Amino acid sequence: MKTSDFSEVSGDFIRDAGVEEVRSFVLDRLHAHGAHGLDHTMRVTALCDRIGRKESADMIILISAALLHDIARPLEESDGIPHEEEGARIAEKYLPSLHYSNVQVQGVVHAILTHRYRSTRLPETLEAKILSDADKLDAMGAVGIARAFMTAGERGGEMQDAMDHIDDKLIHLKDLMYTKTGKEIACERHRVLERFREIYNTETRPMLQK
Repeated sequence: MKTSDFSEVSGDFIRDAGVEEVRSFVLDRLHAHGAHGLDHTMRVTALCDRIGRKESADMIILISAALLHDIARPLEESDGIPHEEEGARIAEKYLPSLHYSNVQVQGVVHAILTHRYRSTRLPETLEAKILSDADKLDAMGAVGIARAFMTAGERGGEMQDAMDHIDDKLIHLKDLMYTKTGKEIACERHRVLERFREIYNTETRPMLQK
């Protein structure tokens, strides 16, 4: 996705000099497409913007964390480094140069560390909970279905691998939301997942019965 597409997908975020610098930092470093590409970061940030405004979050902390939450994903794919841990280290080193306060830096760091589905760390702040919700919401609904099949293809898998992922993980995400707004959006997207599973199973059942 081209840099010029960012504002079209990401929404109208808080206008802050530091946040704008963070956005430029991310655009310079995340170029890959795919299930966890720049477009995923854009959508998660847009969801954080939507949820954060309704939940009265600290938007500078929240949007900065959303923009940076997958900044180390390429390192995980190449070197196996957990991207939430390396991403938190990058944020902790980088944000003070933009004159973020220690409170802001630690808020961003905590949100990045705890956003991951399989993390053993639990989000404790409102901003961390919103980022966790937004990251999971992007794995639900029509987008989540598309990403599941994209991931299966990236890994050399088949359609059934994507369906197994939907059955084993995505269908359970609705119950893992922290915020009221996140739960409302999750209910809508969960219905899409359920309807898709129903249609998919109907269409593939004759083949499976042969």
